[in-house]
Amino acid sequence: MTINKIQEGGKLTLSIEGRLDTTTSSQLHDALIPAFDESKEIVLDFSKVEYISSAGLRVLLIGQKTANSKGAAMKLCGVSEEIMEVLEMTGFNDMLTIV
Repeated sequence: MTINKIQEGGKLTLSIEGRLDTTTSSQLHDALIPAFDESKEIVLDFSKVEYISSAGLRVLLIGQKTANSKGAAMKLCGVSEEIMEVLEMTGFNDMLTIV
């Protein structure tokens, strides 16, 4: 998995490419959580995410809780039908902001 960061003013976009699973979820965690100290708006570009496991979902939940506690916003964009199906089955579509 690769993560590219694009800072635009107060908004930070993390473009994720590849699989978000047990092996790679710590990589997203290490990029996402400290980002809330720098930006009040974090956008996760999921347009190139091929797969998400429960470990990846856990990082999204931690990210959303961190955003809430810091008065920040976290949004997902470019979510494929396959990933959206996982988010809907797990109820994460109700907890996350998906645009």
